Amino acid sequence: MQKIVVVLGSIVGFLLIVIAVLYVLEPARSLPQFFPGYSSTLARHHYTHAVAALLLGLGVFAFVWFQSGKKSSKQEKSTHE
Repeated sequence: MQKIVVVLGSIVGFLLIVIAVLYVLEPARSLPQFFPGYSSTLARHHYTHAVAALLLGLGVFAFVWFQSGKKSSKQEKSTHE
């Protein structure tokens, strides 16, 4: 179960960082229509959306890092019982 969480978390974290890069590189009119901040007439970039996506992606990576760490001997004993 824990490996699934680590793999899915890594994928979600990577996707959020890719989304952050898209927000920086593309103006609002060039974003996919399902992205928050899309506007067919707006030519500016959404830097606040980029920062939010980047922070969420880094937060997910931090969560994955803590989930993939070694367990203490107390936790290992309780999970085997």
